[in-house]
Amino acid sequence: MTDFLRLAEDIAREAGEMLIAKRPTMSAEIATKSSPTDVVTALDTASEQLIRERVGAARPGDRILGEEGGEAPGDSDVRWIVDPIDGTVNFLYGLPDWAVSIAVEVKGQVVAGVVNVPARGEVYTAALGAGAWLGGVPLRCNSGVPLAQALVATGFGYSVARRAVQGEVVAAVLPKVRDIRRGGSCAVDLCSLAAGRVDAYYERGVNYWDFAAAGLVATESGARLDGLRGRPVSPEFALCAAPGLFEDLHDLLVSLDPERDA
Repeated sequence: MTDFLRLAEDIAREAGEMLIAKRPTMSAEIATKSSPTDVVTALDTASEQLIRERVGAARPGDRILGEEGGEAPGDSDVRWIVDPIDGTVNFLYGLPDWAVSIAVEVKGQVVAGVVNVPARGEVYTAALGAGAWLGGVPLRCNSGVPLAQALVATGFGYSVARRAVQGEVVAAVLPKVRDIRRGGSCAVDLCSLAAGRVDAYYERGVNYWDFAAAGLVATESGARLDGLRGRPVSPEFALCAAPGLFEDLHDLLVSLDPERDA
């Protein structure tokens, strides 16, 4: 795992440096993915290509799953999960909460994760069973926080119908908690939870590459990451908090049926 973590960190740092150097302005040409609000820049693709090339050179037999390029086959039990820019809209607008995220899976289990937040100069790392760190400092999530005092991070989808439901849900959650934060990056939100900057996080519609690395950072900091009603975390729903707060927020969210369609 040490070798995986070192390689992933080196590559994530290199990709982050490239992105900082070449960050476009809003006048740059952009394309859309699932909706007009779901954007992708040429640098999303360039970042993923850099990561694929570096992984391929160091470990030519491994598989790679990337947000922009899909899955590349391989003949080993190792798969790299890559989000070249999580928080592309933040990146485009010059906001700091965006990240390069790289996770390493062995036989289907994430064993190492790196989340580089270049605009903040922060690199989060985690290894399965060995803890999570920020710049070499061990991370522990906040524990013992009651729901009414919890600072809760969340995010919103891209479709109008899903946003309508999410707006109703967050409006009902807000009076029950300390406050809500909307940063714009699942990976950064989960790492912020691990660092104690927020107490909980929930969102519907995040993809595996969004939470593969940051999810390991969060769980290795002591948090629980799952879906609703006993299901594992998935694109359908992600909920993360320390035990105790997790269950209280879970029950509140279930009562609001956040997975419903508009």
